[in-house]
Amino acid sequence: MEILIREATLDDIDLLMKWRMEVLHEVFVIPQNQPMYRLEEENRCYYQRTQPVGEHIACFAYLKDEIIGCGGLCLYREMPSPDNPTGKCAYLMNIYTRPTFRKRGVGETIIKWLVKQAIQNGISKIYLETSEAGKRLYMKIGFVPMQDMMKLPTDKKD
Repeated sequence: MEILIREATLDDIDLLMKWRMEVLHEVFVIPQNQPMYRLEEENRCYYQRTQPVGEHIACFAYLKDEIIGCGGLCLYREMPSPDNPTGKCAYLMNIYTRPTFRKRGVGETIIKWLVKQAIQNGISKIYLETSEAGKRLYMKIGFVPMQDMMKLPTDKKD
């Protein structure tokens, strides 16, 4: 199976939105008939703001002329430190393969393409969040668990 990766542009905004909403529905187990108008609009604004300035790289995975997966890379800077002297970071996100094409190398192809983009941008700190189902794939590629991370849930009320 020959999987081709194509970088998405702002000309693909409607396609990007369609795939982003599909990913969110599946990952967050949101019923397909549940509208997410505000979230969709915020995501559209995100792509429109970040893609032109190189802060986000999105891609589609194709099998012949059919899109079967997608992925994205959020590029940003943090304060430089001994383990990241340039401060350049990449957050791998939105890695998704349609269920009928899983376990066939699509996700791995997307991830490797995105990692290559990060490296070409001079980034050595590449990280992600994953589900249990995705851990094995990311570890196969070389990702290792991060320690000492915490998150403050700001939606909780006292």
